[in-house]
Amino acid sequence: MAGLVPPVTTTIPADASKTKKADEKTDYMNLPCPIPFEEIHREALMSLKPETFEGLRFDFTKGLNQKFSLSHSVSMGPTEIPSQSAETIKIPTSHYEFGANYIDPNLMLIGRVLTDGRLNARVKWDLTDNLTVKANAQLTNEPHMSHGMFNFDYKGKDYRSQFQIGNGALFGASYFQSVTPHLSLGGEVFWAGQHRKSGIGYAGRFETDKMVATGQVASTGMVALSYVQKVSEKVSLASDFMYNYMSKDVTASVGYDYILRQCRLRGKIDSNGCTTAFLEERLNMGLNFILSAEIDHKKKDYKFGFGLTVG
Repeated sequence: MAGLVPPVTTTIPADASKTKKADEKTDYMNLPCPIPFEEIHREALMSLKPETFEGLRFDFTKGLNQKFSLSHSVSMGPTEIPSQSAETIKIPTSHYEFGANYIDPNLMLIGRVLTDGRLNARVKWDLTDNLTVKANAQLTNEPHMSHGMFNFDYKGKDYRSQFQIGNGALFGASYFQSVTPHLSLGGEVFWAGQHRKSGIGYAGRFETDKMVATGQVASTGMVALSYVQKVSEKVSLASDFMYNYMSKDVTASVGYDYILRQCRLRGKIDSNGCTTAFLEERLNMGLNFILSAEIDHKKKDYKFGFGLTVG
């Protein structure tokens, strides 16, 4: 009897394939908002540019309430001084830094004062959901070394624009637009009135769940390329290429970013013979241990530092 039963055939509607293709089409009216123009290399910088230091560093942060906190930082170690010879000259130095932080969902105030007389201040204020104002300032005892800058960042539906103004008649503007769900293109212009210099630049960023590729070129002679491959949720590999077609300087580097359960390890090696490693280990809740190492084979110089962060 089973052989007498005709086989059942499944008929696929002709409109099903058309519907699937329509779903795969890009909705250009609903593209994601890109990251700011100044942060297009942030994944590569996170792996290739850790904040290395030399000597001893101790940071302590005490929260007074949910929004306000005080910080203390002590650093001791040698500092390089400019020299015309190939030999690196270092002198021992020490600094103490006092800071105050106010962090609110719409307002962030950060201030730092050092024993050498420097005063740093940062402000970030979200005026609306789309408009943010940022301000940075540094005051020093040295003449002509103090500076300040204001940034106005506007976040659109699928684009970001920014306008900058700073002392020394510095003006700048940038625009970054999502072209597809993965590709963003943009450009920037600037004018430094004090130095009578101007420039224009273009950039592109392609991003997926597994990789980020960025390219940037400017009329000042800079060409910057970066690529980050996300091997897994904990491991990333990065590389960058920097070239200045005016000075003919070329630098390339490769690095890694490895996030473990209790620590984070980053490192790189570049074409100048400089090798860097940076380790951050969480010893306990609110207690981190830091190791920093850098060896410059070309200059025959090395830097080693360790630190402790509390709070």
